[in-house]
Amino acid sequence: MPAGDAGAGFLPDSHPDRLRWNARYAGGFTPSFAPHPLAVRALALDLPPGPVADLACGPSGGALLAAAHGRPVTAVDVSEIALGMLREQARLQGLDGLITPVHADLARWHPRPRSYALVLCTGFWARDVFATAAEAVAGGGLLAWEAFTIAALRTRPRLSPDWCLHDGEPASLLPADFTVLDQRDVPDHESGARRQMLARRLSARRAQRADAG
Repeated sequence: MPAGDAGAGFLPDSHPDRLRWNARYAGGFTPSFAPHPLAVRALALDLPPGPVADLACGPSGGALLAAAHGRPVTAVDVSEIALGMLREQARLQGLDGLITPVHADLARWHPRPRSYALVLCTGFWARDVFATAAEAVAGGGLLAWEAFTIAALRTRPRLSPDWCLHDGEPASLLPADFTVLDQRDVPDHESGARRQMLARRLSARRAQRADAG
């Protein structure tokens, strides 16, 4: 975890998200550790030197793939059970020296600005967390995001609208120095519609040229 990141630490036993996700992962869950397709796409693109942050990572194959590429990875999740699964798999693959599990509520995790070559998040949405994640992307780095859209409420009526992307999001919420490489909807009639986005932050030199122009 890059120096300057803050917000990891004690989570109360009664934290609702901690309880919910620990229950899921403790209930006979068997992780595949297959990397998410968005992680595969992002890691295949040009990236500047530097670490990767995987947010709401769960037992993430994306974190393992990034580490296999030689990238230090900060893997943040509210579930210590999920992080334990990831830690053990990283040890089995000889990647534990590259992956730093961080037990934290993303709403309270504050990474150092412009410190990650790639910030990845799949299956989670909160506007304030997205803003924090965007600020953590280094010049020339990537922000890769997937979350449910509001259309997912048709198949998941108990899903909170606050956890869903609205029209144009998340690209419409990016800071001005990002360029959207791709944003696409991913229909799923069983688990709910999602949207993926890949965006690149301008390098410092290109940002200066843009300002001068």
